[in-house]
Amino acid sequence: MAAVSAPGSTLRVGCIGAGKMARGVLGGLLLSGKVPAQQMTVSAPSGTNLQYFRAQGCHTTHSNISVLYESNVIFLATKPHVIPQVLVEISSAVTSDHVIVSMAAGLSLQTLEELLPDGVRILRMCPNLPCVIQQGAVVFSRGSCAGPEEADMLKDLLSACGMCEEVPESYMDIHTGISGSGVAYVYLFAEALVDGAVKMGMPSAIASRIAAQTLLGGAKMILETGDHPAKLRSDVCTPGGTTIHALHELEKGGLRATVMNAVEAATKRARELDKR
Repeated sequence: MAAVSAPGSTLRVGCIGAGKMARGVLGGLLLSGKVPAQQMTVSAPSGTNLQYFRAQGCHTTHSNISVLYESNVIFLATKPHVIPQVLVEISSAVTSDHVIVSMAAGLSLQTLEELLPDGVRILRMCPNLPCVIQQGAVVFSRGSCAGPEEADMLKDLLSACGMCEEVPESYMDIHTGISGSGVAYVYLFAEALVDGAVKMGMPSAIASRIAAQTLLGGAKMILETGDHPAKLRSDVCTPGGTTIHALHELEKGGLRATVMNAVEAATKRARELDKR
C-alpha cells in the first residue's frame, strides 16, 4: 500500500458532501492550517453548499469522481442512505493510493468494504455538531486494510475538530447515541433550564448565558478532574440544601432513566441504518 503523506505537505484532502458536518470537520482542518485550502477539493450537487468552501479558496466541483482524481484522503459526508450509491459511482476510480473516511452514521466498515474494491484502506468516524466550532467529540475505527499509519494520520487531522479517539467499531453506534445525538439532549436540557429561570422571573437572554456557562463549566470539571459525574454531583449537594431538593424533583420526573432510554433509542436506530 502507498504511504500516507504527512498533513500539510503532499496530503490532498477531498470530501464528497458539503453539509454541516463536512463544514465542521474540514473547516477545522483549514482553520488549524493542517490542510491548505489549495489542497482540498469538495463536491456537492448543490452550489449553495459549496459556497463556504469556495470562499475559503478550496477547489469545488459537482463531480464526485473528480474528487478521487484530485485527492488521496477522501471524506464521505453525505447522508447514510446515499453512501452506497456514491460508492458505486466512484468505485472504479478508487486506488491503493486512496484512504477513504466515512462520516455516515450507522454504516459499518464491513458494509463499506463490500462496496469498494478489495484492499482499499477505509476508516469510519463519528463526529458531532460542535466540530463546527472545533469543540467536537470524534471517534473513529479502522477497516481491515487500514493500519497504524492511517490511524495516526486521521487522529492528527481530526484533533483540529476537538477530542478525537480511536475506539472499537462496536462503540461507534453508542457514540452516536451519547454524543452525535447527545448534543440535542444537552440543548433540550439547556432550554428547560432557561424556561425555569424565565418562570421564576429572570429574562431569557441572561438565563441563556448562565445556563450555557453552567453546562460548559460542569463539562470542563468532568474532563479536568477526571472524577465520575456522580462524585461531582454529590459535591454540590449539602444536607437539606437547594440542590438535593431540586435533584429529588428530577428523580421523580425520571430524568436519569429517560436520558438512558434516549441513548439506547439513538444507538439502536444507528444500528438499524446498516441493515440493508
